[in-house]
Amino acid sequence: MSRSQRLLALIQILRSHRFPVAGAVLAQELGITLRTLYRDIGTLKEQGANIEGAAGLGFVLRPGFMLPPLMFSEDEIEALVLGSRWVAERADERLGQAARNALDKISAVLPSGLRDELDASALLIGPSTSPLPVDIVQPLIRQAIRAELKVEITYQDVKGEQSCRTVWPFALGYFDHARVLVAWCELRDGFRHFRSDRITEFKAAQERYPRRRQALLKAWRLQQGICSQ
Repeated sequence: MSRSQRLLALIQILRSHRFPVAGAVLAQELGITLRTLYRDIGTLKEQGANIEGAAGLGFVLRPGFMLPPLMFSEDEIEALVLGSRWVAERADERLGQAARNALDKISAVLPSGLRDELDASALLIGPSTSPLPVDIVQPLIRQAIRAELKVEITYQDVKGEQSCRTVWPFALGYFDHARVLVAWCELRDGFRHFRSDRITEFKAAQERYPRRRQALLKAWRLQQGICSQ
């Protein structure tokens, strides 16, 4: 295990404990000496980690510490690159540009060795088997989901029939051939799924829906038999 990987592992162990952990326990989990552990804790403190405690008393990590970019492993770098490339290729232009910008920001602050790994990533996104239909409402859907706002939509089903609905949007599913809005439909008094490219009119209301987005998502997952992550 490299030193950077060991520091990452130490942070993850501390994050999993709410109360101080003895140095001997931490050293044993990491397979290192107490002297090395104390040196690693000192390094993390220098990087901004709010670790409280001392030898003989135990150590605890207070909330708020963000891992610096040098803590990314090679697998994590590849995951970031692959995910960003997928979003850049398969999402709407606004979200795709955001993915490219995020990857540029990560690259700018990585140490040179990891930056080379990012630039040379061999994980590629294959071409889509068929182009996605024109869809201009995805950015509006994401805004409404974040704000937990009711929206009024006009929806055209597979038969071409239109209906007007007031829905509570709480999730947006990304599939190879479609994007699907998951929402509570007031007309049907239940969860419904709407292909975003079939939404012909979309207007966010100024009224928040009465349930929290997380609660709706949890109830929908239970109904669908989906285990939450």
